[in-house]
Amino acid sequence: MASASPRRAVLFNQMKLSFTVDSSSIVEIVDESLPPSRIVQSLAKQKGEDVAKRHKNAFVVAADTIVCLNDLILGKPESPEKAVRMLNKLSNNTHDVYSGVWAGLTDSNSNLTTSFSFYERTKVTFSALTEQEIDHYVESGSPMDKAGAYGIQDDRGSLFVKKIDGDFYNVVGFPVHSFYQNLKLLMPHIHQTLFFESYE
Repeated sequence: MASASPRRAVLFNQMKLSFTVDSSSIVEIVDESLPPSRIVQSLAKQKGEDVAKRHKNAFVVAADTIVCLNDLILGKPESPEKAVRMLNKLSNNTHDVYSGVWAGLTDSNSNLTTSFSFYERTKVTFSALTEQEIDHYVESGSPMDKAGAYGIQDDRGSLFVKKIDGDFYNVVGFPVHSFYQNLKLLMPHIHQTLFFESYE
């Protein structure tokens, strides 16, 4: 798994997949002229291809998640003040969470033999937040390592979410259902190995 995200690790364990973590350290290139769906796929591909170079005969999976409000990308807040501003924007509003996933296979020389990518979009609606709620949440430090300044799993940010339209796990950070379905369709031999032969 080309990601150091603890939330994605939890989801991989939930899928009963054996994996090792090797996160990419590349400088991510973001083309802001692209729509969010293309941006997340591009970022996942950049990270996946970087990590794939270090692994022989491997199946590599990379992902990237962004939060967008009216096509404005809300990344991880760089300061508590920015976290407060982000949460004020999300308050009483509906935003989009996009995850891009890239998966590839390497040969004995660490060369890519095949790969695919896709994205998932989920709409999330926040209730109206008070100043006290936002300040208390930001003071906890929890928003600082999360896109959009909130988390939905094992986090008080879940209290702010009024409604979700789409895949809940996509908001956590990895669209498990779409991953399973794309793998079944595009890499059936890997799908069989990961989800059936490993239980035999």
